[in-house]
Amino acid sequence: MRFMMIVRSDEKTEAGELPSRELIEAMSRYNEELAKAGVLLAMDGLHPSSKGFRVSFDGAGRSTVTDGPFAEAKELIAGYWVIQVKTPEEAVEWARRVPYGDGGVLELRQVFEATDFPEEVFTPEAREREQVLIDELKRKQADH
Repeated sequence: MRFMMIVRSDEKTEAGELPSRELIEAMSRYNEELAKAGVLLAMDGLHPSSKGFRVSFDGAGRSTVTDGPFAEAKELIAGYWVIQVKTPEEAVEWARRVPYGDGGVLELRQVFEATDFPEEVFTPEAREREQVLIDELKRKQADH
């Protein structure tokens, strides 16, 4: 099962303040542990919301684009890891090892798998189309 460990934004990340060298080194060691354990699938940090956009949909096929920044920094995402583990408890254990000092907050969310949906919702044809996309993404990642 896959989990996303979501790093919440705060005033510092929204201001574009970069982490300290010590935190970067600690995170690099943590990331290496994830990779060596074979559980790391993806990870990235995100720029402040001032460099982002929100796209809202009205349900009638129209959309509205709003430039960042967005007001509620505590509801925004500053970065993430995607890990593959055997149990939710293992995911929690990895999350507890993130080298945060005081004030860091992680949110842990399980990623939907195709098997989470009944066939009448996620049809075999849709599953096949999605698998083609996943295979293409893996090929592109392997080429890098």
